[in-house]
Amino acid sequence: MTALPVPETAALPTFLARRGIHYGWVVVGVTFLTMLVTAGAVGAPGVLIAPLQKEFGWATADISSSLAVRLVLYGVLGPFAAAFINRFGLRRVATVALSLIAAGILGSFAMTRVWHLVLLWGVVVGMGTGLTAMVLGATVAQRWFAHRRGLVMGLLTASSATGQLAFLPLLAQLTETMGWRSALAVMLALLLVAAVAVLALMRDRPSDIGLAPYGAAAPVPAPAPSSFGAMLASPLLVLREVSGSRTFWVLFGTFFICGASTNGLIQTHFVSLCGDFGMASVTAASMLALIGFFDFFGTIGSGWLSDRFDSRKLLFWYYGLRGLSLLYLPFTDFSFYGLSLFAVFYGLDWIATVPPTVKLIADRYGERANLVFGWVFAGHQIGAACAAYGAGFSRTVYQTYLPAFFVAGLLCLVAALAVLAVRAPTRAGTPA
Repeated sequence: MTALPVPETAALPTFLARRGIHYGWVVVGVTFLTMLVTAGAVGAPGVLIAPLQKEFGWATADISSSLAVRLVLYGVLGPFAAAFINRFGLRRVATVALSLIAAGILGSFAMTRVWHLVLLWGVVVGMGTGLTAMVLGATVAQRWFAHRRGLVMGLLTASSATGQLAFLPLLAQLTETMGWRSALAVMLALLLVAAVAVLALMRDRPSDIGLAPYGAAAPVPAPAPSSFGAMLASPLLVLREVSGSRTFWVLFGTFFICGASTNGLIQTHFVSLCGDFGMASVTAASMLALIGFFDFFGTIGSGWLSDRFDSRKLLFWYYGLRGLSLLYLPFTDFSFYGLSLFAVFYGLDWIATVPPTVKLIADRYGERANLVFGWVFAGHQIGAACAAYGAGFSRTVYQTYLPAFFVAGLLCLVAALAVLAVRAPTRAGTPA
């Protein structure tokens, strides 16, 4: 196959190629930064619940409802984000997404009503983060890598999960000492850095700079662009095609539970839960950062394992151990030692489910994989939204979060058993 023409912007790829470095790793680095920062924006509300209650007098359930809207949009936009990326390219979509998140955060400096929170953090930030959800990482792994996809997906998943937690101690400290608006100003600065990196270094496909995907023998030309109408219809057409697949519904359901037991519950309410037991918000946020630290290694390790072992068996252990961790949490007495033990075991398993799930989808749905994963990820975020609202409702009505944690733990054990119903891998593109 004749190599595609190389544009002038290929100076850096050529420089790296002479040193045996594939430009795909630069794209991974930029995507890592983008997902890290946008995930920080997703996780930021975890330290804002108490300050917003104090300043505006809003109930936990009211605040949780706006955060639930954000989580739903974060997920439901997934399949359409995949379609937008296929039509407009990685760089344009990532730039628009970062701009939307920044606009939502900037507008929140002047909010005074609950509906302002719903509009800005629910709708605007929800749309922006939805465009840079896990689908972005799945697309980069699929387009730029013929080999090492599991490892790449592990790295990018780790950036998303870690970003949701790693910034929390800093944001909590700034919120406590300077106010929540100062904490959000830091997020705006980080979003600007990510946007500059995307514009300068992100490329849509290897063929754009005359390269083959990492591990492939020849460049893969970009498919002919579809019409705008066909782009919008493609996620719905794929959903209709895969809706008769048992594998799809099992993965959708287990990812629903994954979202409920991570983003919706721990990320949103953990700081507030610890506050109910007398722990300072900065200390509680530090525990979340510890979860993020162990998640970073757990998720990368999961990517490495998913390249070598049966993804169904990995998911069985991941969901089972997560369920046991959540059931253990109320018995820690919320002591530093007990929570540290929880943070280690839960953190190793925080988003370790993503690489094997992506691999199962890629094995079965081929070229449609990023669209199918978009729908499965929508299930993840719908679960997160249910848990975010449900836990807030439990706290408002029953004056405790603990019922929500027991339910989430039991659901994880159900997911561990359900994933065994997925059939053994078939040829790529064949649903099972």
